[in-house]
Amino acid sequence: MEQTSARKGYFSPTRIAVMAMLSALAGVLYIFNFSMPYAFPSFLEFNFSDIPALIGAFALGPSAGSIIVFCKILIKLVFKMSDTAFVGDFADLIIGIALVAPAGLIYKKHRTFKGALVGMAVGTASSVVVAIIANWLVLVPFYVSFFFHGKWEPLIAMMNVLFPDCTTDNFYNYYLWVSVLPFNIMRCLVAIIITLPIYKHISRLINRVNDKVTPKNGGESRIRRINITAIIIGVAAVLALVAIILIRKFVTG
Repeated sequence: MEQTSARKGYFSPTRIAVMAMLSALAGVLYIFNFSMPYAFPSFLEFNFSDIPALIGAFALGPSAGSIIVFCKILIKLVFKMSDTAFVGDFADLIIGIALVAPAGLIYKKHRTFKGALVGMAVGTASSVVVAIIANWLVLVPFYVSFFFHGKWEPLIAMMNVLFPDCTTDNFYNYYLWVSVLPFNIMRCLVAIIITLPIYKHISRLINRVNDKVTPKNGGESRIRRINITAIIIGVAAVLALVAIILIRKFVTG
């Protein structure tokens, strides 16, 4: 798929259509998140949106997987405005890309089951590390400063539901190593377990569709026109989503 797409143009109509479908699915899954208050702090919410992005990274390449992660966040923001001043959404963006980009890149170079496992392992490690760093250096300081006006008590109170001994002094020990670390390992493992048995079937389907819609004789100029049109439509759709998000943000204050 990668070699064929490279000859016919990366943003072929088939590729854009598949990325759009996976992005839409990821966006819906991203909206419907849920907490697991008996295992993790209630503000750590789980969803299955990494699965379509990981499938896209394996079937279409690391860039496609990263685009799907970006688009799922745009789609979510259209229907549900950020309650973290976009900081949490940005963190989800880099954490998601940290999973799918290394996994897709390694699998692109080594298209075997072992390559897929190595890619997923590296992606998981990368994503978990980024999640820990983002929570430590960005998310927690921002929440305490912006939402709690510099007071740690509200955050500590939420942690005390699971960890009664959690205090300001040992907060990061409980939060980073007992909450963020296992939560993100679980998130990645769930995505891997579901992706492994199905991505090959999706990749074959994409190849079959691509063969059917691609002109066989004298179609280079037509392919170029179709690709340009598909790119324009894709860019217009992204700009429209961004415009809707900004308008909603402006209107709602």
